[in-house]
This record gives sequence, C-alpha cells and structure tokens, in this order.
Amino acid sequence: MNKAFVKGADEESVDDLPDRLISPHPNLVTPEGLAAIEAEMARWDAARDAALAADDKDALARAHREQRYWAARRTSAHVTEPPADAAEVHFGAKVTIARKDGRRQTFRIVGEDEAEPSKGTISHVSPLALSLLGKAVGDTAEAGDATVEIVAIA
Repeated sequence: MNKAFVKGADEESVDDLPDRLISPHPNLVTPEGLAAIEAEMARWDAARDAALAADDKDALARAHREQRYWAARRTSAHVTEPPADAAEVHFGAKVTIARKDGRRQTFRIVGEDEAEPSKGTISHVSPLALSLLGKAVGDTAEAGDATVEIVAIA
C-alpha cells in the first residue's frame, strides 16, 4: 500500500498528498471541456466545504489537491473551436476510421482531461490523434500496429 494513505506515528499522512501531475502539452479544450473543468472546480469546492464542516483532515487534503489541479487546468485552458472546414482532421473533429477487418470507429479529438476512449473521445496528444491530425478523407494513418483509412471527418 502506498505510504501516503497509511496513517502512523512515523509515516506520512494523507495531508502530505503530492500534487497531481500537470501535462506539459498545451491545454486545448473544447467549450464542453471548459464547462467540465469548471464543474470539477465547483465539485471540489463543495468537497472542501464538507470536509471543513466534518473536520475531516484526509478529505480536506484530497479536496485541496484536486482544487490545485483543476485551478491550474482552468488557468491554462485554451478553448479551441473546431474550424468550420472539415477537409482535414483537426482538434474537435469527429473522425471515422475503417480498419482492415471491416470495423469502423468514430472518435472526437478533444482535450486531455475530457478524453474518454470508451465514450468515443480521444486526447489530441494520443498516438492515434497525432497520427490523424492534418489528414483528409482517403488518407491512411497508424493506429497502434495497424494502418487505418480515414473515411469521414465532421
């Protein structure tokens, strides 16, 4: 078990939680991504208030760490609207790819904090997104160890 979560007289307590790592990449976000960051900020403000009211030092430490993270992400957020032209893959675009086995997958390229591949969104700095950016319908790209074809951009 990580020592940061173990209480003991001679061990670190949760009060010593390290800050969450901040990505070195530009913090591009969609308008929805900015709203999600602001919702997380409000969520952790409420968690801090609840921890203070309950005199829960562990919960307070977690809330403070999350507040620092989300405040940093809000400060560095650069809202990026997708261009109206869907001639090539860009940040915010929905891209449909065709795999050699006939499967088609559609992904939207979004900011790091809003990416959830299981929900069809991938980070703009993910290997797949980096392989797709700047390409057009009919172009090929690398997806892991496979080559895929771009069949639609929206």
